[in-house]
Amino acid sequence: MLSPPNAGAEPAPSLWNPDLAPTTSAQRTWIWCHFAALWVGMVVAVPSWMLASGLIEQGMSAKQAALTVLLGNLILLVPLTLIGHAGARYGVPFAVLVRASFGTRGARVPAVARALVACGWYGIQTWIGGEALLTLLGILLRRDLAGAPLPGLGIGIGQLAGFLVFWLIQLLFVAKGLTTIRRLETWTAPIKIAVCAALVWWAVDRAGGLGPIFASPSAFAPGGFKAGQFWTAFWPTLTAMVGFWGTLALNIPDFTRFARSQRDQMIGQAMGLPPTMGLIALASVITTSATVVIYGQAIWDPVKLAGTLSGPFVLLGLIVISIDTISCNIAANLVCSAYDFSSLAPSRISYRTGALISSVTGILMMPWKLLATTGGFIFVWLTGYGALLGPIAGILIADYWIVRRGVIEVDALYREDGAYRYRGGWNPAALIAFALGVAPNLPGFVATAFPSVAGGIGGFWTGLYAYAWFVGLGVALLSYALMMRRR
Repeated sequence: MLSPPNAGAEPAPSLWNPDLAPTTSAQRTWIWCHFAALWVGMVVAVPSWMLASGLIEQGMSAKQAALTVLLGNLILLVPLTLIGHAGARYGVPFAVLVRASFGTRGARVPAVARALVACGWYGIQTWIGGEALLTLLGILLRRDLAGAPLPGLGIGIGQLAGFLVFWLIQLLFVAKGLTTIRRLETWTAPIKIAVCAALVWWAVDRAGGLGPIFASPSAFAPGGFKAGQFWTAFWPTLTAMVGFWGTLALNIPDFTRFARSQRDQMIGQAMGLPPTMGLIALASVITTSATVVIYGQAIWDPVKLAGTLSGPFVLLGLIVISIDTISCNIAANLVCSAYDFSSLAPSRISYRTGALISSVTGILMMPWKLLATTGGFIFVWLTGYGALLGPIAGILIADYWIVRRGVIEVDALYREDGAYRYRGGWNPAALIAFALGVAPNLPGFVATAFPSVAGGIGGFWTGLYAYAWFVGLGVALLSYALMMRRR
């Protein structure tokens, strides 16, 4: 249990509970290898694999896809360390830190936005884990257990059962807290890397070496069916790559608050994210490109690929995918959304209650529809929520580094009459900056997500949407800094 921010200042019950309180020095035990292992555990996961392999399915060559993913994550390392700095210095989670910029009540707006995105990801990961369980059981029974599609849902009864069973399994881990997840990530990270290496070895062996894999031309090359369209596709995919972990760029204080030092969180993140993401991207594109050579089509889902194989390796791989999905899903999605929901009513919603709300919301969002196509996954889901979260990241960076120069009154974060009360608990500058950051990307999102009803939206807006995360972050950062400087 965490302590109140200051024994001499009573925190408001509407803003404080033990889960949201600042960490004490005794609780700051995470060193650099814990952060590196945390990122390895989250990166070496099916969604990361599908992210890179989806670029192959969209027409990129293996080299183009791997470099696009690596570049996106090198860019993302900047906001990760900038925002993570506040968590390591003051020991507060994202849902509390954001009160300094949005106000003690206004902080609920970014908290809910971040929580809903996390719920969507939680549902996606749960769907992937359920599919892995169903595939594993199908291989053992030598039957297709998916079942006929159910009306209104579009998935079979077997798929729904696998989804719900995996959902229940994850709830057993929620009660154990972050320490159990950290241990699970640390011990399983090497095993997951070994399984990925074995899958790459199989792909290279079946495809007849790396030559045929890397010889496959890009669809954007002369003569390809997307010839001359590379840059048109590159910028929105790069934005999606940044948006993929842009969720963690916001709530990274939820983890860095346990850091022993700034050096530990910065080195751990630098060693854990870009190198691992680059390697998983390379492994993914090699394997996916090999499926084109072996099967004549790109199989971007590793669970479906495992279902085409045979032997004990397949069973081991599916078991590892299941365990990996549990650890990654709870660490990357459930932790942050649980804190965010808890911040809405701290006296009534604990971390565990927030986690339950998140898990139920993940079911209601029907995540299988988000994964129906690679285009929908990359350009609607990833780029779309990047347009929503980019402005929040810009406001956090501007507030902490430009406006306050890294100085925050921690006690005031938990008081309704403190420095962050603003106007009735709301900071108009943050709300206006957030709206300004989101607005330029709305027309492009509508045109991408609902093309049949967006005929009047011009090319300028769809072109701007290709840079959604960058545009939102830049506009919100500058407008917030200017308004707060004037204030």
